[in-house]
Amino acid sequence: MTQNHVTGMETSAISVLKRAVELDHGSRFQESLVCYQEGIQLLIDVLKALKDDSKKLHYRDKIKGYMDRAEQIKVHVNQLKEEGKYHEQIRIAENSTGYSYEVLFKPYISDGLTEVWVEDPYIRHIHQLYNFLRFCEMLLKASCGVKNIHLLTSQEEDSSSQQAGALVELRQSLQAHGVCLELKYSSSIHDREIRFDNGWIIKIGRGLDYFKKPKGRFSIGYCDYDLRECQETSVDIFHTKHTKTL
Repeated sequence: MTQNHVTGMETSAISVLKRAVELDHGSRFQESLVCYQEGIQLLIDVLKALKDDSKKLHYRDKIKGYMDRAEQIKVHVNQLKEEGKYHEQIRIAENSTGYSYEVLFKPYISDGLTEVWVEDPYIRHIHQLYNFLRFCEMLLKASCGVKNIHLLTSQEEDSSSQQAGALVELRQSLQAHGVCLELKYSSSIHDREIRFDNGWIIKIGRGLDYFKKPKGRFSIGYCDYDLRECQETSVDIFHTKHTKTL
């Protein structure tokens, strides 16, 4: 391993752990735990490549400190989950970036996740259908084994709309990847909620449609949602031992 590579890993570790501390101080514990774990692993990789004994000692102390804090957070989060008191809120500011579905949902996706319920009245227009497609793609790429996705939404009244055809096409495409998409429609649906069968519940004020319209088809953020500007909204995260179906 070259010195440049080691330096690069050190820089990455510092950046990730700095973010972990910021999230920790903001009481966004589940997110901070993910960052602590990633940063600790990067520091361990750096430690393996170091030859300087004083630097090794320095990083061992750092790793121990971060591991102790991560364990404290894990105990705290588990206690809140056991008591049914876990609640975390993320405020997405107007015009902010860096809130792709991968970023927002990753801390709550675990290996045991197999079933997802999406309740969102606005999966109707073309950009909203693309949002739901991206959400499904995110689940397929995540380190879990999702087998069932349930969508409850409102139905577009215009019989010539693209909604029905798009969702049927998506259902067929997901089936080819071993995932079953169940579609249900409601004329009275209002709330927006996403439930994972590992107990996490994510409520987004604007549902999946919290991104601003890109300035053009060849403007930055059109393809990469991390670079897409957001509309102001709040995200509330809860945990329950009993995930009810929609």
